[in-house]
Amino acid sequence: MTIQPHLQNAIYIPAYQAAKTLPDVLDRIYKTLGQDAIDIVVVDNASTDGTSDAVNKYIQDKKTHRLHLIRNETNLGYGGSQKIGYQWCIERAYAYVAMVHSDGQYAPEYLPILFKALEDQKAEMVFGSRIAGEPLKGGMPLHRFLGNKVLSFIQNTLLGLRLSEYHSGYRIYSTETLKQLPFQRLSDDYHFDTEVIILMLHYQKQITETAIPTKYGDEENYVNIWKYGSDVLLTTISYWLHRHGLRRSRNWSRILGE
Repeated sequence: MTIQPHLQNAIYIPAYQAAKTLPDVLDRIYKTLGQDAIDIVVVDNASTDGTSDAVNKYIQDKKTHRLHLIRNETNLGYGGSQKIGYQWCIERAYAYVAMVHSDGQYAPEYLPILFKALEDQKAEMVFGSRIAGEPLKGGMPLHRFLGNKVLSFIQNTLLGLRLSEYHSGYRIYSTETLKQLPFQRLSDDYHFDTEVIILMLHYQKQITETAIPTKYGDEENYVNIWKYGSDVLLTTISYWLHRHGLRRSRNWSRILGE
């Protein structure tokens, strides 16, 4: 069966302080896919700028019942938001869930391409890779580009994969695959994205990637890149040591239920 954006699939949008950017992202999604083509769930992670109000106004203005809002009264972290969004989609039996960020950095216009990559590669996860495109021309700061390349090289070496990067937040997952992964035990922080790739590897799930454009603007970035980088390295190295029986990781034992 051909995989295309339709009502069997959903889009999850993690949102924090996104009142200004989110309406435009929603417009771009609907322009690309059509207003009645797909369900969208926005998880507002305790924003204080009126993000939830902006979503409710959008629902009223567009008169759509395909857009849903979940508001966290406390900030549960980037990983914590993903857990809520993915569980919501699993419980409603969507086939696939795409994560699209609320700041417009990842182009919604590429959603059909990512969905098609799932079909062509028969994959259970696909992500849009900025590094496979031309990230510096898209405004990616040089230190972020170099950090991404170094981290991804180390991770590929340890995990035996050949991904162009591990750090893109533009992803589509099979919800059936997510159901089989203990993703609720992963970090609530930003390195959730790395840990879920490691889970996909551990349980021998198929990952693919496709090149996407990079767009860095004046959007606020809430990631501490030094903490993020150290968390990514720590979780990757600890998994490698644990998998090879060199040093038991309590964290990975807990995640894997060992």
